[in-house]
Amino acid sequence: MKDTLAMHAFANHVPAVVLRLDRNPFHHGTLGAVRSLGRKGVEVHAVVEAGGGPMGRSRYLRAVHPGPVGGLDPEAPEALLECLARVSERIGRPAVLVAMDDLSAIAVSRVAPMLRDRFRIPHQPDNLPARVADKAELSRLCSRWDVPHPETVVPASGTEAAEAAWRLGLPVVAKWSRPWLLPSGADGLRSTTLVHTTAEARRLYERSAEAGSRLLLQRFLPAGPDTDWFFHGAFTRGGLPLLAGSGRKELSWPVRTGLTAVGRWLPDPAVEEAALRLAERLGYQGILDLDFRRDERGVFRLVDFNPRPGAQFRLFTDAAGLDVVQAMYLDLTGQRVPQPSGGAGRVFVAENYALLAAVRGRSLPRHRPAAQAAPPGPGPAAERGRVEAAWFAADDVRPFLAMLAAFLGRGAAKGARALRGVPAQGRRTARAVVRAPRQRGREQPGVTSAGSVSRPAPPEASPEPDELVSR
Repeated sequence: MKDTLAMHAFANHVPAVVLRLDRNPFHHGTLGAVRSLGRKGVEVHAVVEAGGGPMGRSRYLRAVHPGPVGGLDPEAPEALLECLARVSERIGRPAVLVAMDDLSAIAVSRVAPMLRDRFRIPHQPDNLPARVADKAELSRLCSRWDVPHPETVVPASGTEAAEAAWRLGLPVVAKWSRPWLLPSGADGLRSTTLVHTTAEARRLYERSAEAGSRLLLQRFLPAGPDTDWFFHGAFTRGGLPLLAGSGRKELSWPVRTGLTAVGRWLPDPAVEEAALRLAERLGYQGILDLDFRRDERGVFRLVDFNPRPGAQFRLFTDAAGLDVVQAMYLDLTGQRVPQPSGGAGRVFVAENYALLAAVRGRSLPRHRPAAQAAPPGPGPAAERGRVEAAWFAADDVRPFLAMLAAFLGRGAAKGARALRGVPAQGRRTARAVVRAPRQRGREQPGVTSAGSVSRPAPPEASPEPDELVSR
């Protein structure tokens, strides 16, 4: 009976368009949104780059549409307006628009008044997505509304940058306030950098014009077990929550720095109170994803505000199957959103990243800051919950198979490139080691005494702008 009522609530012939303008083919959050709405009978379209990657194989996706011709300038989103107008004409009726990355959310908010007849979009006043995604503006808002945030300095010169780095205590975290403006392929310019010397801070500041936005320096908060938490929420007008929850990163990729590879839904009053207060003060409507890091005193500090669903949003699915994307869909189509029930303790696993994190994590030191309190939350019995996989689903297997093939193919290609960079003698040695039977009590070049090939730790992938690493 409950499933019948839920399906009826969605069967109102309002399609949905999932928009993602970044070029990450392994963005499992987009697949999660497609499945979430598609399983409820919603006609789902996707506007993505490069055919959609493994997500494009989902049985719940009606059609994949190309993104703006020639890419998108976030400061001049007219190309996106033309793109979405074409998609709307193909669909033939108004649709709910779900932005899945920061660039999409920012661009949509700027053209929203011209899309109201074609799409149902959360009302975000005063260019709100760009304001909260701006690291400098976020710092100002946190100070204004007493939301804990890492100590932050916005230097006005190279000399000030060097002095601030010394005063905050090296190493410090350097961020560009508007990472979506960074030029592609710029050597040495990343959204977030760990700075180890005052000279590095000065040199980074001197590249501000090239980066397109202001440089911020923040006090470094060391990573460790139980330090990284997040909050997801869907809100109606006035910042009123429809569905919300906090969770903890069990594993991340890159290790202790990046996106959630394994996460658990754990209610925490401090995280939830800070997030709900911020959403209410902003009058936020739509979906948000917040990142927190706990400092050495046990204080949760907000380090990132993403004005869209996080890639692991399906972690926050209640006992009836409601998640933040479904809640927003119901709200934008004028339907009642059911009262959430249960869900805490669920676990989310991004299979590809969890494998990398588990293997890489074994080689890293494990520690907990001495002054850090034990993590709050339910005990072991209460934490037992259903595991949600990012890619594998029994009712939609093809995206998982496509991801696996692409993932293994990419790994093989990297291995081949690395091997080509080794001298011919080294390549022969490596092949001989693989083919030779195990020899006991004797060491070979490139082989440990246990008989396994010695190899350097794999390089960690570069984080996306919304994957805040060193907070």
